[in-house]
Amino acid sequence: MLAMRLFVLAFAGGIWLLQHQVRLPGADSLFGLGLAAVLALSLAGIGRESAPVLRRFLGRGWLLAGAAGLGFVWAAGFAHWRLADELPKALEGQDIEVSGVVAGLPQELERGVRFAFDVEQALPGVPSRVSLAWYRGRDADADESPHVPVRAGERWRFTVRLKRPHGNLNPHGFDHEAWLFERGIRATGYVRPKDIVERLDARVWRPGYAVEMLREAIRDRFRTALPEAPHGGILVALAIGDQQSIAPELWQAFARTGITHLMSISGLHVTMLAGLAYALVNWLWRRSPWLPLRLPAQHAAALGGLLAAFAYCLLAGFAVPAQRTLYMLGVVALAHLAARELSASRVLALALLLVLLLDPWAVLAAGFWLSFGAVGLLFFVLGGRLASGHWLRDWMRTQWAITVGMLPALLALFQQFSLVSPLANALAIPLVSFLITPLALAGCLPLLDPLLFLAHAITTGMMLAVDWMAALPLAVWQQAAPPGWAVLLALAGGAWALLPRGFPNRWLGLLAFLPLLTIEAPRPSSGTAAITVLDVGQGLAIHVQT
Repeated sequence: MLAMRLFVLAFAGGIWLLQHQVRLPGADSLFGLGLAAVLALSLAGIGRESAPVLRRFLGRGWLLAGAAGLGFVWAAGFAHWRLADELPKALEGQDIEVSGVVAGLPQELERGVRFAFDVEQALPGVPSRVSLAWYRGRDADADESPHVPVRAGERWRFTVRLKRPHGNLNPHGFDHEAWLFERGIRATGYVRPKDIVERLDARVWRPGYAVEMLREAIRDRFRTALPEAPHGGILVALAIGDQQSIAPELWQAFARTGITHLMSISGLHVTMLAGLAYALVNWLWRRSPWLPLRLPAQHAAALGGLLAAFAYCLLAGFAVPAQRTLYMLGVVALAHLAARELSASRVLALALLLVLLLDPWAVLAAGFWLSFGAVGLLFFVLGGRLASGHWLRDWMRTQWAITVGMLPALLALFQQFSLVSPLANALAIPLVSFLITPLALAGCLPLLDPLLFLAHAITTGMMLAVDWMAALPLAVWQQAAPPGWAVLLALAGGAWALLPRGFPNRWLGLLAFLPLLTIEAPRPSSGTAAITVLDVGQGLAIHVQT
């Protein structure tokens, strides 16, 4: 149904609009807007398919307005709820005694460790989740006391000093404060090791903490099996989604070759594992003489594939690409069980709606747009639009479609794109998806450490080619951030260029990319200068443009 797809897109637009407001609307304004949105949706019924053209047009307008209003109100409600969990200014910089549980994988710092901490007992006003650092050598005599590492799922009592989240925010830079807000971290601080530091429980057996304990145990096994392996962090990232394990110089090589998306647990990896689980359950189910009589093998296989995808997403830390794929697989599995057919666009729309209902801040992440955009693009070009033929030719066409379709988004989000991306992805996608990731996942099991050595050897060979491509002088196109109208024009041109064969003058769509690629950044007029002050943490940097 077109109406459902329009509703989801407008709902996402309303959420996006709320996230870019300077001030959060008050409760009275949101209540009024919510009533107006419900009224608009009720009026959308006048535009049924059997109605005249004008009434259908008006009905679609009411539908879009009502859905956007609901999305705006939904995101605002979440924002009010999260902002209420705020550290009072009076408690900033004060010694506070807290007790709680280490809620995630501790991340190693140069002089200590940082970890998310779920607060169970503290003074009134202390947020429920904070980010704490435990430094070595912070106090004058701290070097005399050993640093005690923390582990996921442990309950501790600390004396800490907290502050409200702050972070550098430069033009087109990473917004650390928004990143913390999205993850529900409403204060940051550090442990006072000379005061109260006491571990209360070695294990807190709750589902979320148990998953984090398992992730940390797997990370420890990988590091023990591959202690000096230069690319061991890639295997950790592919197995449990811990991207902090990958060295910064490797991320630079991935960015220059356009394969960054493969180094997180993406939808391709989740789908692959679900497909393997589907085939295995289907094969085993058919071997039984009585199980198929109770539940058809296809239904059991669909449930098995969905459970495998859910387990992998939990292991991956439930990132947006993994969520999107899980919800899509869930919709497909439920439709399969109900013996109903769903179009690819409806599956994608329902997955988008579920992601936004559970996490309205997902629209702030570049991965959200790239993830859904890439899948939607594949549906667009593969849904009967690219003629079937030799597998190599179809593969090259798909790579061309992804390059053309995602180019505007990459320039808008990152101001660069990789010129060697098609070649790098043609090499890396099969290796990462069908060899390295399965071997890394199998290596998570006890007694299968030799598979990690094989996975690392393949990764090392792949990185030799990736490093060579990243070192090419023309590997990356970089430019200033394009204006919004140029991005929209290029997106429309890309859609026209990727239409099925038979549409006239498809090549004209590529001309729409010219403003995107050739427009120059605004410069000061002669005799003047533009001065930008950049916050670089421990000081300031001043950029002068003439």
